[in-house]
Amino acid sequence: MEGYGGSPQDLTLAHRDSSARIEAAPAISRAARESSQATPLAIGATRAVGAGDRQRPEEPDEFRSCFERDRDRILHSNAFRRLAGKTQVFVFPEDHMRTRLTHALEVAQVAVGIARPLGLNVALVEAIALGHDCGHGPGGHASEEALDPFVENGFDHATWGADVSLASLNLCVETLDGIRNHSWSRPAPATPEGEVVSWADRIAYVCHDFEDAVSAGVVEVSDLPRIVATRCGTRRGQQLGTFINAMIHTVASSGVIGMDAEHAEALATFRAFDYERIYLRGASRDQAERVVVMLRALVEHYAAHPELIDEQPGEPLERAVAYVAGMTDRFACRSALTLLDWPEDRLPTGIDR
Repeated sequence: MEGYGGSPQDLTLAHRDSSARIEAAPAISRAARESSQATPLAIGATRAVGAGDRQRPEEPDEFRSCFERDRDRILHSNAFRRLAGKTQVFVFPEDHMRTRLTHALEVAQVAVGIARPLGLNVALVEAIALGHDCGHGPGGHASEEALDPFVENGFDHATWGADVSLASLNLCVETLDGIRNHSWSRPAPATPEGEVVSWADRIAYVCHDFEDAVSAGVVEVSDLPRIVATRCGTRRGQQLGTFINAMIHTVASSGVIGMDAEHAEALATFRAFDYERIYLRGASRDQAERVVVMLRALVEHYAAHPELIDEQPGEPLERAVAYVAGMTDRFACRSALTLLDWPEDRLPTGIDR
């Protein structure tokens, strides 16, 4: 199917009965859109005009702002696509459960839902949200514990994502700052958009990890703390809507990127519940230990046999860590089986109720 001809201008159409038309006019350039953007964006929001500082200078795009360009680069990157095969909470998730990729998409939706009505730069928010977890290794947060001994000052997925996984994309400093500092344990991002993504990340994972745990039979809806059920509801849609609206009202009334005390307490209680009943339960710790031992063995093997990795700059250990950190769950397990003769009964096994 090569499309359909026959239009008055002898153009090819995607559909035989295509009738969609707009008034023909010059395409709106990036410069024109950036000029008109000055009014809708809130005071204090990050403008694309004057931004776009990259490690390697580039000519501006004709139609896309610097942050739209960043978003597109992240979306099309190998690091982002690999998130589809990386653990969010449950190794080898069952149908409809989150992976790192679907988590990133949900964070972007939550962040945009907060940013748009507040007049923040939506393209920058999307870029940071889509890229925020690209530094994660296979097997969830256990990969950080696994790779810690091999990296000076420890392995942090946030800084690794900005400084290693996405380094080749030559992203803007504002985008990299938001990715590097999205974790609450890190310094605050330099932009309000980056801070919104920090909140959106926590809101998204607290709600959807609980939903996945209910689906897996690990917890029940009735287990939800009363403060959460009363203030935010028991369904993910209710919970997300409550937290998003709380952020919007708080920021709109105060100018501070934060959340009112009542809903912040509910979010903190929800997160503490997830940690106790989902992330730190015995079965989860057992899975994490399997991930840690396997990934460390892989790093040591690749460091001893650098010829197994495509030629990249850097010392053998640095290259080995980068290679293993970029693996999907299945590729890591398959590599352990084929290269290390790893016993199958020592592999991560997925959901264990």
